[in-house]
Order: sequence, then structure tokens, then C-alpha cells
Amino acid sequence: MRLFIFLLFMSLLSFSQTTVEKENDKWVMKVNKLPFAVKGVTFGYDKDVSNYDAYFKDLKYLGVNTVRTWATGENTPALLDAAHANGMKVMVGIWMRHGRPGMEDDDSFDYLTNTQGKEDHYTNAIAVVNKYKDHPAVLTWGIGNEVYLNMATDEEKLVYSKLLERICSKIKEIDSNHPITSVEAWNFGMDWWSKYVPSIDIYGLNSYGAGANFLADEMKKRKIDKPYIVTEFGVTGEWDVAEDKNGIKIEPTDAQKYDAIANGYSKWITNKDNCLGVYVFHYNSGTSFGDIWLATHVNSHYRPQYWAIREAYTGNKPANYVPEISKLKLPDNTADSGTWVPVTLATTDKESDVLEVSFGYNHRVGSRRYRNQILPLKYRGNFKDGFEIQLPEVNSAIKVYAFVNDSYPNLGIASTSIKVKDDNAIPNKFRVPKVELPFYVYKDNEDLPYIPTGYMGNYKAMSVDLDHSKNVHSGKMSIEISYKDRSGWYGLAFVDPANDWGDILGGYNISGAKTFSFWAKSDFSGVIAKIGFGLIGNDKPYPDSAIVAEEIELSSQWKKYTIKLKNLDLSCVRSGLVIFSNGYGSSHKIYIDEVVFE
Repeated sequence: MRLFIFLLFMSLLSFSQTTVEKENDKWVMKVNKLPFAVKGVTFGYDKDVSNYDAYFKDLKYLGVNTVRTWATGENTPALLDAAHANGMKVMVGIWMRHGRPGMEDDDSFDYLTNTQGKEDHYTNAIAVVNKYKDHPAVLTWGIGNEVYLNMATDEEKLVYSKLLERICSKIKEIDSNHPITSVEAWNFGMDWWSKYVPSIDIYGLNSYGAGANFLADEMKKRKIDKPYIVTEFGVTGEWDVAEDKNGIKIEPTDAQKYDAIANGYSKWITNKDNCLGVYVFHYNSGTSFGDIWLATHVNSHYRPQYWAIREAYTGNKPANYVPEISKLKLPDNTADSGTWVPVTLATTDKESDVLEVSFGYNHRVGSRRYRNQILPLKYRGNFKDGFEIQLPEVNSAIKVYAFVNDSYPNLGIASTSIKVKDDNAIPNKFRVPKVELPFYVYKDNEDLPYIPTGYMGNYKAMSVDLDHSKNVHSGKMSIEISYKDRSGWYGLAFVDPANDWGDILGGYNISGAKTFSFWAKSDFSGVIAKIGFGLIGNDKPYPDSAIVAEEIELSSQWKKYTIKLKNLDLSCVRSGLVIFSNGYGSSHKIYIDEVVFE
């Protein structure tokens, strides 16, 4: 009896219910009957499980009480546990695929014809809710992200809306303790939701800069009486700013990035009667184009956005100020690649710390991975005598960044642009990232550069396990490909972008590699397979620059296979690993490990 009472008491302690209700003409969110103002961030450290506790403690320091995710995965239980242990709530994301490539990725899903895919969306959503609905860290379900924005036709949007309502109405049946949020950019979902998806409780609206000030008016114009959360927020994004004289988007200054959050919170968010709060984008550390524009950390250094969140949610000023770059200027004329050009740079630091400087550039052309990367620039000089940078081998305008860090470590960033001339440079249309060697296509399923979405032949009889741990050559994991039929052929390609067959630019420049090698075996000797790289031919807009494969007879013992790459064009390898085989009168398994260009 005592055990029963104890278990009952513990279950009551961990129980959590979120409601949204109207009080005195103002929408209010409550958690366990107590008012809960959403002071959130989007969470970008989902893979760094070992440091979850440190991140949530840091977020408490900033005054954050909830984080938003876009989807669930193998780390979700640990994330929810860590959030709960630190008194945090989570908007649990349920991913819905986009209808066409957009801002976030190059994926596309056909909502008009892919019946099984839509059923998979529904099944996944309900499974997520059933799995996590009793976890005390759950605040609300966040279904989809900017799906309407990334659809081409109203016909698709209608089909998606009906699927969304089916999902939301079912969630209401199985979970009465958490409201349903669906997330869209700006006002792109409002008309569809209000007409076709009545089961949504909270509108999730992504809006940056002063646009957040007008969300309430957009809902009022449509006579929508529901609460909303600004589910992504920060300084005005690239899509809404003007270009400079060289055609480069003008990035807001560090001061503007700070102000948009620290002061925008009270000016555009908390003063709206139907706004429940905000998730600032993006609590993360990275080095990409988007990270520099919006993230709280760049290369593990604190950015103005980090301190702005703290002021918005707690009223506290920065514990240490980010170095200020008051001037960054380059010559106005077009310059040849390889030449050194002077940089006018003026910086200050409130704490008079010793400052370090470096420079980088972004070339906003080519594949998604290429145009999002920030590449280092060679530079020389010092604060006293001035700096010079050496221009890269491109034939167009580039954005140039100055990076100034102190010892805290804070990082100030400023940007400008310059036109570069190089008639021998790779055409902008075919620019993909240049990799460093060795370049691993597969190694312990870590940070895969290519994704195995190229299923061919009798693929329904094939299953793929990227985390196979029983038959491993080195490390902890290998690839296991199981083929269940006794006849027929099948193929699998690891590609970039995922789910693309040559219609979108992707892949990597692996020039300089001398060999392509891998270890392979089968569950019994005699299985014949054709293994190599490259798949997409010249009949497509964006082919592989080389297609190479060798037919091999596998044995039941691990063996290394090496393909020499002499005189091959490796400037755009978009299919990093390709496997073909047949059923030879019985089912079989193929194991592959340590796939690398060297």
C-alpha cells in the first residue's frame, strides 16, 4: 500500500498539463494552472547529448524557460529528461516534409500523389505523441515548419491542410493535456489553418525583425481569435534586406542584431494580447552563413544575440561586451583574384581586452553547401599598420567578413563586399565545396556527407542499417544491406542532396584524391556486387563529374578494395557511394565499412 501511495505521489509530481485560455480579453498559457509566458529559444545542440545539462543550465542563466525542436529522434528522450531536470519545457517538433526545395533544405515531397508517404507522416506524428505525451517536459506539440511557404500550388496546400487536420484531430483524442501548435512563416498558413485546420490551438508564426509587430494585425484582419507564439525570431533575415552596389545582401550590424532581440521583445511581442511568447532563433554554435547572421555562438564564441536574449528575458546587461567593429571598408573597384587589397578596420572593446583579428568570405552561389560556407582569407598586417587580404579564385562579388574576438571569448563580426575578377575560375553554377583529404563517405555513421536515399531496382526487398554493430571492420559500426528476395536486382546510392536525381546541384569537389577505397564482405562467399561512386549522367542538369565502379566477388571475410582515380574529374561527385547487386537464388547481406577518398 505504501509503495502504491509513493508511486501515485511521484506520478502527480511529474504530471504536467498545458492549457491556453482567455482571461480579460487576453490569451494566457498556463502550466499546471500557473501562467507561463514563453521565453524560449530554438535548440541546435540536439546531437551533443553529453552536454545537455550544461546547455540547459546556461539557458537558465539567460532566463529561458522553454526550447523548441523541429523533429524527434533517438536523442529526444535524453533531451526531455535534461530539460525537465532543469525546470525547462519543450515544444516537441513533429516534422512534415516540404513540397519543394526551400530555405531549409533541398528535399521535396509530393503531397498530391504520394499516398503512402502521407500515411507515414500521420503514423509518425501519432507515434511521437503516444511516446512522449506523458513526459513532464512537454509544453506543446509543434507540427511542421514552413510547409505552406515551401509548396508551389494551392492544390498541394489543400491536400496538406486536410492531412494536418487529420493529424491534429487525432492528437486531441489521445492527448488532452497539451495544446497543438503548427508552425509557418509569417502569415502563409493563416488562411489555410482558419478554414481547414480548426484543431490547431496555437498558431506558430516565424517572423524576424519588425515584422513580428504586425502578426497580431494579420490575424485580426482575418478575424482569427486564437493565440500565437512567435516560433522563430531575431534580426531581419537575408530574405528581407536590400542589396549593396555589388549585389550582396546587406547584413545587419552586431548592434542591430542585439537591439532586435533585446528591445524587440518588449516592442513587438509581449505587448500583444494574443501572443503567448517567443522562441529566439538560434541557440547554437556554427560557422555557416546563417550562423553568422542569427546564431548565439559562432565557433564557440559568444555573439550579441546571446547577450540580447539575457537582457530580453532577465533585464540584465552583458557580463562582458562583444568587441565593436565601427568600420570595415574595402576598395570600390573590381580587383583580380590573388591580389592583396587594403582593409580599413576600426574596432573597440569596452573592457579594453586584447583583440585578435581574422578574415573570411562567403560566395553566395553554387550548391547549398557551397553557398552557406564561410571560407578563410589569407591576411597580413596589424592594427597599427593596417591589414590586407588576398582575394580568392572566384569571378563575381563576394561578402567579406572581419572577425574580432576578445578573451571572454566574445566575437564581433562585420561584413562588406568586393567584386573579384578571374576568367579561369570554376563557373558559379557548378560551385560545390572543396573537401580536405582524407574524405570519409562512411565512418561509424558520423556526419555523413552523403545520404542513402537513392533506392533502385527491387528496393522493397532491401533494408539498410547504417548502425550495424555485429559485423564491423573497424570502429563501432558498419553498413549492412540486407536483400530478402532470391532474384531480381537492387541498387543503393549515397547522394547529396538527399532524394535528388540530378535536378539540384550538390555533391563535393574531391579533386586531388588519388584513391577511393572501402572494406566489404558478405554473409557468405560468392556474392557479386558492383561498388563505386558516381551515378548521375549527362542527361541531367547536374551530373556526377565521374562515374566509376568495379564488379567484385565478395567473401565472408573482410577485404579492402581500392580504386585508383588517375585522370578523373572529381570536381563534382554527388553520389559518394553506389552499390548494385542481384539475388542469386538466395537472400544475402552485404557489409561495407571505412569508405574514403584519399
